[in-house]
Amino acid sequence: MPKINPFSHFHRDARQENQVGMTPFVKKVLALLFAIFLLLFPRYAPWAPHSMQDDTLVYQIFTLYFFVISQTLGIVHEAGHGVCYILPCPEFMMVANGSLFQLLFPGLIAYYYYKKGKRFAARIGLFFLGLSLSYTAWYLSTAHEGAVLPAHKSFLGVDALHDFHYMLSAMGLLAYESLLASLTRLVAYLLMSISVLGMFLDAFSNEETAKKLKKRNLK
Repeated sequence: MPKINPFSHFHRDARQENQVGMTPFVKKVLALLFAIFLLLFPRYAPWAPHSMQDDTLVYQIFTLYFFVISQTLGIVHEAGHGVCYILPCPEFMMVANGSLFQLLFPGLIAYYYYKKGKRFAARIGLFFLGLSLSYTAWYLSTAHEGAVLPAHKSFLGVDALHDFHYMLSAMGLLAYESLLASLTRLVAYLLMSISVLGMFLDAFSNEETAKKLKKRNLK
């Protein structure tokens, strides 16, 4: 009877990621970059509750980075609404579809790589899901400002319907806006933290694990 190696799946996943350039060194660098980003996120994210502004290079880099993120999320968000402009969606679904698309986009990327066995890439997708959810928490926290999203806050640059004011009002939950936003923000930070922890375990443990497995197989 052939001997079954319980760690064959581990080796197969590692080979698959290395084939696309996800070497141990690349994983370490990415894990460190995402960890630094996560630590600085509460300070510099423009939609974080206690974000700050200063004249440092780090702030300027974050400003540029978040501009790119906001534009990307905005395009995906509006695309979700756009689907319902084409299809006969109920009004509530049309309003909700923007945020759904915004979360499904990174979520499906994470799921795709997870099914492919590329766990490190899946964790990057999970991190951006948390990032998108953090942006959603900020949007949710502004529902009390009114039914109309003013042009200077709107991605399209025109006065628009405030998605969460409409949805929370329709569900009778507008009074719980602050609680819902806080819970959403907590889940967002948990997703980002879990993904970074997973990156570290993958990047800094696999090499040592592989050495132990090699020694065990030689015995």
